[in-house]
Amino acid sequence: MRPDTVLLMPILRALFSVSDKSGLVPFAQKLHDRGVELLSTGGTAKALREAGLPVIDVSDYTQAPELFEGRVKTLHPKVHGGLLFRRKEHRAQADEHGIPPIDLLVVNLYPFEATVAQENVALEDAIEQIDIGGPALLRGASKNYQDVTVITDPEDYDRVLTEIESNDGDTTLALREALAIKVYQRTAAYDQAISNWLVTRSNKSISINLPHAQDLRYGDNPHQKATLYGNFTDYFTKEQGKDLSYTNVLDIESASALISEFDEPTVAILKHTNPCGVGSGEDLVDAWNKAFATDQQAPFGGVIVMNRPMTGALAEIVSKIFTDVIIAPGYDEAATKLFAKKKNLRLMTMSERACECLESPVIRSAPGGLMVMDNDSRALGLDGMAANVKTKRTPTEAEQAAMRFGWKVVKHVKSNAIVFTGADRTLGIGAGQMSRVDSCRIAVWKAQEAGLSLDGSIVASDALFPFADGLLAAADAGAKAAIQPGGSIRDDEVIAAADERGMAMVFTGHRHFRH
Repeated sequence: MRPDTVLLMPILRALFSVSDKSGLVPFAQKLHDRGVELLSTGGTAKALREAGLPVIDVSDYTQAPELFEGRVKTLHPKVHGGLLFRRKEHRAQADEHGIPPIDLLVVNLYPFEATVAQENVALEDAIEQIDIGGPALLRGASKNYQDVTVITDPEDYDRVLTEIESNDGDTTLALREALAIKVYQRTAAYDQAISNWLVTRSNKSISINLPHAQDLRYGDNPHQKATLYGNFTDYFTKEQGKDLSYTNVLDIESASALISEFDEPTVAILKHTNPCGVGSGEDLVDAWNKAFATDQQAPFGGVIVMNRPMTGALAEIVSKIFTDVIIAPGYDEAATKLFAKKKNLRLMTMSERACECLESPVIRSAPGGLMVMDNDSRALGLDGMAANVKTKRTPTEAEQAAMRFGWKVVKHVKSNAIVFTGADRTLGIGAGQMSRVDSCRIAVWKAQEAGLSLDGSIVASDALFPFADGLLAAADAGAKAAIQPGGSIRDDEVIAAADERGMAMVFTGHRHFRH
């Protein structure tokens, strides 16, 4: 007799009903090759049958037809009984009523979240994507995890196959329990998504249920505890380095949001979530040189992010600077080998899907509750720039390119924000001041400290110039064009000041405050 027989449970019959069919056929094929009987419904059965696999339709299995356009198909004692009966205590009763065991359940739910994420989705379309039978099956099988293996995530197919192959067709209790917990997390999140969407239509209430991701090293300060919840690791993977802190996660979010604005090879350096240098170029080394030139002091202990895989050539350069976090889509062999020597450096890989989470609503604590806000995920107001020129002089093509670059950067700088740029690099950044003119003065000072000329630059302001003084300070520093939202009661004065200095100015009509 095998050891731990009590903890093992053979899989002889499996029920499939999935919306996400990725990996379905190879998984089912390997089960069939081991002699597992396959039950299925609707489109899932069709997919398996088209792949040449023998499938028993649930309606044939139960001798009960699917009803009401498929709304009722698995809600039957022979299905739920096969999942729920205890293999020792209830075996005789199951045999008496002709209910064979179903040992493996593979179910993922109707795509409700994806449906309601579409713009202007109709209520009836959303309602049709509320799964009834799926959650019922998942909950039943998970309740009986002592005897039943249940899968709701295609990512777990290989995990289950490995156990089956290692245990002569059985799975262990430890795996079944882990999968059951995952099911309850999924069904809770699914029900919550339905509840949130419905109540949001009437602005009544909201609830949040997220899985524990990891305990963080500390919060803003070492004496503050912090915990991360949700699916952060679906989008960012720590390849090496110390545990993440609360501020590391904030930095990773800010850096990833900033770099997602750019298509050409781009590197950004951030400190305390603020950009201190951004550059684009023919390659990452060229981009780095432009970003680093903006401010060679602030990057110490900062964050570096790029939108191309980290190369060994760039790694040789940045390894000479003390850096807290590096974020990239990947790392070549030379970069990985070099950074391995820096045991404390947090090396993060950003997945291709990271942009999905960057568009999620922003949730912040408030006294006695929470605030929820749409994410400011796109630089607005750049389309039709020529039609939004407010000055006598129209910006040149080079100035327009610089405006686009500056506008993408300034929206990621804490307000009040002023950024001087060229067409492919930042030149001076002023962040987080109580007055816009102070931010402008800081940006000018930073450029001077870096030995960078602002002559011929453009200036970007995240919000309107309330007075002409901020714009004039930029002009005095050498800026020849400006991009700002507009909307001040003194817009005419600001436009007149720009005209007097021969500046070109564009109004975007959109503010990008960042508190």
